[in-house]
Amino acid sequence: MSDESIEQEGLVVPSLFDVFLAFLKIGVTSFGGSSRAQMYSESVEKNHWLHERDFLTGFAVAQVLPGANPVNLALYIGLRARGKLGATVAVLGMVIPAFCIILLMGFAYRQLHEYPATHFVLAGVAAAGVGATLAVGIKVTTRLERHILPVATALIVFGVVGLLHWPMVPVVLVAVPFSVGLAYVKARRTSDD
Repeated sequence: MSDESIEQEGLVVPSLFDVFLAFLKIGVTSFGGSSRAQMYSESVEKNHWLHERDFLTGFAVAQVLPGANPVNLALYIGLRARGKLGATVAVLGMVIPAFCIILLMGFAYRQLHEYPATHFVLAGVAAAGVGATLAVGIKVTTRLERHILPVATALIVFGVVGLLHWPMVPVVLVAVPFSVGLAYVKARRTSDD
């Protein structure tokens, strides 16, 4: 997407440095699912680099692709905002702090793993990540169009993966083509009307 077409859509074209700084900040301050909430805030609400619909598309793609979902989403946002170089600096901004933090936390855990308080701290961090993921999920879900088939598909996937503990990859390999087919049929019906 060219800078001119982005500007015509009412979006802001950030500098590469702005993209790097935004993702560096997210990489330093977020844990687990909270990174998605911060990416949404930075790219859609605060800086207007993407429309909400584009963010949701990237969010869905990042969930399905192999690798770390926040890094996948950073790559998508950077690509949409500034092309290949934007994708590169967004990923670097996300990965550099995580790499450094993992090294420091690994060293700290090695020194402190015998203390019960260490495990309580880690449980608190995990709870915060789950809460942030839930918050962004609720925020995004309230803005989606509601149709029975996509809702049923989401509930079925949640049921078989979350409750029945089926492996994610086969479920996704069935659910994605099914969802794409539903979207195609819906688009065809809308264009025929």
